[in-house]
Amino acid sequence: MDVDKISSRWWVVFGAILIQLCLGAIYAWSVFTPELQSQGWTKLQTQIVFAVGLASFAIVMVFAGSKLQSWGPRKLVIIGGLTLGAGYLLAGFLGGSHFWGTLLGIGFIGGMGIGLGYVVPIAVGMRWFPDHKGMITGLAVAGFGFGAMAWVKLAGNWGNLLDTIGLGNTFIVYGLAYACLVLLGSIWMKFPPADWKPEGYHLPARAAGGGGEEFETKDMLCTPQFYLIFFTFAVSAGGGLMSIGLMKLYPMEALQASGYTLLESSAIAGTAMAIFFSLANGIGRIVWGTLSDQLGRKYSVTLMAASQGVILLAFTYMAGNEYLLYLGAMLIGFNFGGNFALFPALTADEFGNKSVGHNYPFIFLSYGVGGILFPILGGMLGDMGNFSLAFTICGSACLLGAIATVVVFPPHLQEAHKPCSLHGFVHQLHLFEHDK
Repeated sequence: MDVDKISSRWWVVFGAILIQLCLGAIYAWSVFTPELQSQGWTKLQTQIVFAVGLASFAIVMVFAGSKLQSWGPRKLVIIGGLTLGAGYLLAGFLGGSHFWGTLLGIGFIGGMGIGLGYVVPIAVGMRWFPDHKGMITGLAVAGFGFGAMAWVKLAGNWGNLLDTIGLGNTFIVYGLAYACLVLLGSIWMKFPPADWKPEGYHLPARAAGGGGEEFETKDMLCTPQFYLIFFTFAVSAGGGLMSIGLMKLYPMEALQASGYTLLESSAIAGTAMAIFFSLANGIGRIVWGTLSDQLGRKYSVTLMAASQGVILLAFTYMAGNEYLLYLGAMLIGFNFGGNFALFPALTADEFGNKSVGHNYPFIFLSYGVGGILFPILGGMLGDMGNFSLAFTICGSACLLGAIATVVVFPPHLQEAHKPCSLHGFVHQLHLFEHDK
């Protein structure tokens, strides 16, 4: 089936969501951590696997971006799906609870598979929908958030896979499912013809901030905008990633301290993660992306990071109450999901619509930085009995990220090699004020 012969570009969205449902496997990790702890793993070990997966994902995504044009989106996502599936199969065949085998299979190899495939639906979607970048990016990555809910519930109290077939066999089933579903979604992963555009759409002028001025990666790396955006993404995503890794462990402790039984606290914390966080994570991608088409990307990122900071600071007072926990998990998930709709679109606006495929992976490295630092910080502080400090640190960092975004202004390509100096930064600021 050739995408050029499909009458509606919306089939591309269907394929993108199908792929991202599987790539979101990493967000289902928390459903396995209680089982692993019962088999002797420390909290830190559970977070190391999660952090390695995130880092592998982010680093390999840079390689994937560089191969997107030469390999083509369909080939790249097929390799990614097969790699992801192979990682889970390896961990499963080793029994699932073997630390080094799970670290290699799910953390390193599985993360590689996600990194190879992740950029494809975003880049392809933006080419087919240049008129709705925020909305289409949100839809394309929504499956990544919704997928966590499905995989958590299949392993947990809906499918009962962990109880009925065990940890290792659950990994094997998931590996096969991921590979097959990504192969199906790859059918629609193809760029439109070079001269194609939606009816009534006018190409953006080659001006700063509108996505029409195309930056090579080396030029982007010489702008202060890159580093400001990188920092904000690192802290905003990092806070959410730490919350994902601890959304079962921390609330269980807080709820038991408030008088709930172990069984009650496990059920409540599982619901908070699998329903409230996961649904809001997927919905937030669509809502924030669509909202940014109206408000503008810069203001949307600022609002999202600031509100996330406030919620993370308040979460230590919410985790021990069932209904406040549900509210907190929902709000954290909603804002966390917004990262993955807003930052690709912001990258396109700042550094070029057509260049997003090879530029966004470098922005996305910040996700790996946040994914290493914050989950491991949470695990270490958790082993010390101080989860609340971890959330306080993450909340404060998000507020700093919001401040950093306030000073992001459109870059000018002709000045791309000057911002490394103070003179260049000030000169770009003067150009921005003149443009206004």
